[in-house]
Parts: sequence; C-alpha cells; structure tokens
Amino acid sequence: MTFRQAAIERNPAWVQLLGLCPLLAVSNSVVNALGLAFASTFVMAGSALIISLLRTLIPHDVRLPCFMMVIATFTTCAVMLLEAYTFDLYLSIALFVQIIVTNCMILGRLEAFAARQPPRAALADALGTSCGFAIALLVLGSVREIIGAGSLGAGLDSLFGPDAADWGIDFTDEGGGMLVALLPPGAFILAGLLLGLGRGIHEQRQARAHLRETEG
Repeated sequence: MTFRQAAIERNPAWVQLLGLCPLLAVSNSVVNALGLAFASTFVMAGSALIISLLRTLIPHDVRLPCFMMVIATFTTCAVMLLEAYTFDLYLSIALFVQIIVTNCMILGRLEAFAARQPPRAALADALGTSCGFAIALLVLGSVREIIGAGSLGAGLDSLFGPDAADWGIDFTDEGGGMLVALLPPGAFILAGLLLGLGRGIHEQRQARAHLRETEG
C-alpha cells in the first residue's frame, strides 16, 4: 500500500471509521487536533518500525500482547514528551493521548500490514495512515473552532512556544460563536456532514473515472 492510499483512499477516520472516539473528543480546536495528531503519528510510526524489524522473532500465538507492549511503550514516551515540553496542551488532551494504546486504528494496521512487511513499507504505511488521521482531525478541528469560537489556531503557543501566540486568526470582534459546535452534539453533527461530503466527492470521482474508462 502506498502513502497516498493509506492517507486518502483508505483514510482511517473518514473511510474505515476508526479512531472516532479521540477524533470527536479532541477536535474542538486546531491546537488540540495537532497535539493528538503528532502524538498518534509518533506512536504509530515508531511501533510499525519496531514490529516490522522484529516480525520474524515475535511468536504468532503472542503477537497481539507483544504489539500492545510496543504501542504502550511509545505511548508512554509520547506522554512524557508532552508533559515535558507542552504541559498546558497535555492537560487538555491527556486522557486521549494515554488511550492511544487502545486505538484500534493503530493495532489494526500493525496486525494487517507492519507485521507482514519490511521496515520501509511498514513505515510508509504508518506515516500515510497517520497523515490521513491528522487530516481528519485538522479538518474537523478547524471547522468546529471557526463555528464554535470564531477563531482559527487560537492557543498555538501552547504547542509551538511563545512565538506562535499571534499565529491564530480571530474572525469576530467580540469573540465567541455557536457554542454547540464545541460540544459533543456539534462534534457528531459536523463529523457526519463532513463524512457525507467526503463520501459524495469520492463517489463522484469514481463515477467520472468509470465514465472515462467506458468512453475510452
């Protein structure tokens, strides 16, 4: 599987509907979405590389416990890095970083691909899958922050340092927006609308490709 296939054609969130719990919970702002995206990418890429390197040494009967141990190790490292360098952001997303270890998106790709492929292919698949998940997080986070808070990129200094304090955009003079977009019901509604939009675009592209094939 190529990077593009893993990120777009088999997007873990919008196509396979995996990892929806953290996607809906954390995507109330761009900075929270970025924090979880970075942590998930770190865990998935590191785990895929290690498991691919050790794939011939891991006994088949205990492969899942071994996979979980590797994922848990990288998750712990991600938690410690966030605590050390972006503690304020960590406080906002702590629970959902800690449960990366149970994310079915990561375990599923390790079992289906990394455990059967050489390191280069496994790493490319992991990065593609992580990129697809990050895209879903950022799109939903951006839409929810714009509608719910009237801003985009507020609080980026908690992730990138004081120099990023002015990177955000405020679309309203008084601040604020439709609060429902930041609440769980808004997350489900907007995620459903974006999912429907994405599926519609995908089906249109497939129809056009099929039409070109039949005409050719």
